[in-house]
Amino acid sequence: MKIRTAATAALALATALTLAGCAGGTGSGSDSGSMPGMDHGSSSSPSAVMADFNDADVMFAQMMIPHHQQAVEMADMILAKDGIDEGVLTLAEEIKAAQQPEIEQLQGWLEEWGADSDTDSMDGMDHGGGMMSDEDMQSLDAATGADASRLFLEQMTMHHEGAITMAQDEVDNGQNADAVALAQTIVETQTAEIATMQELLAQL
Repeated sequence: MKIRTAATAALALATALTLAGCAGGTGSGSDSGSMPGMDHGSSSSPSAVMADFNDADVMFAQMMIPHHQQAVEMADMILAKDGIDEGVLTLAEEIKAAQQPEIEQLQGWLEEWGADSDTDSMDGMDHGGGMMSDEDMQSLDAATGADASRLFLEQMTMHHEGAITMAQDEVDNGQNADAVALAQTIVETQTAEIATMQELLAQL
């Protein structure tokens, strides 16, 4: 009986120490990063990932949406014209196919983050971030044939350069892993497209 009682007491003591250790570890480490899953949560759930963002992420999404929307508008303009270089048409289709889904993704993030998704107030970016002015857009709309092809390539090159700068800022300063990954994709994709546009311009 004494042996059984001693064993029972030892087991109870071990259990108590274990519980105390867990409680103490949780309390003392909650502010020191001992629970990385709670701090970063990138592997815990999609909602945890989406909650991990900073001001740079929000600014990136808010500015890139109207930027992409204008690129899609420019692509639509050139695709609606006759006598456009086939290489230019292919490029315009690729730009539209890539950027429209990205617009929807960026809008979804802003909604998830509870940030302002009304980007109409950002139309003042004319000539900033590579954005075209109303006059630039009117010139593209009015151009025809080879002139339209050339103008589209020149304008879109400038547009892409602005997007790359904005995206690189996000890569350098953003916190949300998905937003940073998209920004890196934009940098790589649009850098390659600029090279293609330079080749097309040389052939016109």
